[in-house]
Amino acid sequence: MTQNDHDIEALVGEWMTLKEAAQALGVSPNRVKQFIGDHKLLGIRKGGEVSIPAAFIAGGDIVKGLPGTLTLLADAGFTDDEALHWMFTPDDTLPGAPIEALAANRGTEVRRRAQAMAL
Repeated sequence: MTQNDHDIEALVGEWMTLKEAAQALGVSPNRVKQFIGDHKLLGIRKGGEVSIPAAFIAGGDIVKGLPGTLTLLADAGFTDDEALHWMFTPDDTLPGAPIEALAANRGTEVRRRAQAMAL
């Protein structure tokens, strides 16, 4: 495991396995893999298993605005690791991390920032 992997794990905090995410969303693990492939969710390999930040799922659904934000970051050339860092790094001007702003239904500003990075 690289230092970057440790940084991401510490930054994100709570993780879910594919199976746990599938249960939380009421779908199959294969559907969760499809969500990851479609940039609706983001997962990384930890210990040989794909894990998803628990903060990406709330109330039995994917956090509102997350899929569009992840797509914008991917279009801007962000790797999965870079996107995770960006989503979970606190930003005093939001305030909080972008994932916290999305969860608080303040997605417009998050997407505006992600879009600005794509330019």
